[in-house]
Amino acid sequence: MHRSSYFNLAEKGLRMPIGTDLILHEKPDRQAILLDGRRLGQVVEETARRFRTPLAIGLMDLMLEKATLLGAIGISPDQVATYHFCSPPGPDAFAAWEAALHRPPPARLAATVGAVAYIAQQTDLFPVGMTIGPFSLMTKLIADPITPVYMAGAGATAADDPEVQLVEEVLELSLRVVKHSMEAQLRAGAKAILVAEPAGSAAYISPNQLDAGSDIFDRCVIAPNRSLKALLDQFGADLFYHCCGELTDHMIRRICTLEPAILSLGSSRKLWEVAPLVPKTIVLFGNLPTKKFYSDQAITVEQVRQLSDELVQRMREAGHPFILGSECDVLAVDGCEETIKRKIDAMLMCGEMSQQLTTGPMTQPRTTDN
Repeated sequence: MHRSSYFNLAEKGLRMPIGTDLILHEKPDRQAILLDGRRLGQVVEETARRFRTPLAIGLMDLMLEKATLLGAIGISPDQVATYHFCSPPGPDAFAAWEAALHRPPPARLAATVGAVAYIAQQTDLFPVGMTIGPFSLMTKLIADPITPVYMAGAGATAADDPEVQLVEEVLELSLRVVKHSMEAQLRAGAKAILVAEPAGSAAYISPNQLDAGSDIFDRCVIAPNRSLKALLDQFGADLFYHCCGELTDHMIRRICTLEPAILSLGSSRKLWEVAPLVPKTIVLFGNLPTKKFYSDQAITVEQVRQLSDELVQRMREAGHPFILGSECDVLAVDGCEETIKRKIDAMLMCGEMSQQLTTGPMTQPRTTDN
């Protein structure tokens, strides 16, 4: 595994956003790039070079796996954004998905995989793939996932209620789709996968139920992601776990049982307060409020500098491996490009960084920890 390499980056003071969307939106033909693996890979490379990081992180497109699944079962592309399962998908949907595995992948997924291959084969950067988490994908496929998840947390089963059955079947289907996407990127050369699981949070899982002893977070979020971790282990690759939703202490402790190499959190929690919950074998990443960077009314450049300095200082005092980064991917906003850029520059200029840090290959691991 590569954990010591991430520790080295943390020790050297790496600062970086998850920013591929920003660079993509500089291109006049970005829709064409999304269908061209090599060109998308070049955008990922340009992003890493621009932000001076060896971690070449793919585009965070949380609709990709939804579109892949729905296309496989015959849903037209113009319906993907709003489509929801109204009843359990049943054997026909599972059979349609399995049949789709024997056909060429859709163009967007093929380009995503091609971008990973480009980074792995044509650059000296560290290729990091990207996928939505299984639970978050499930929430995009059901109009109201909160109620049946709560019912399941209270003890209802699929045999008791069709809505609980709907959640269970769609979650299983989601897991299969995510594993397929992940495996394709791993076979293309990804050394790590960033799993974006923002719905695996208090927005969809009741903290009160967890406090009362429910295992619903483990069943719906941790168990599917444990299956992903097992796949990563088979390929000798690392888990970057990302959740920008609100997380309780219990949720953070359970996520840590997945043993991610890097844990990326949103700005709802102060990282130096989270640090005691997280083993020091896990690098913490984040968590500047980059969703506000588009507006000077929401946050100023000076405030970004102050928050960056505070995070670096507080995490140094906590003694926890840390990479200063964005709370999520930094999305381009039309008309706000220069405003966002000024704040990214302020983040990157925080403190002092070792002159040894480059965008070249990551150092070889000192250990075989995993």
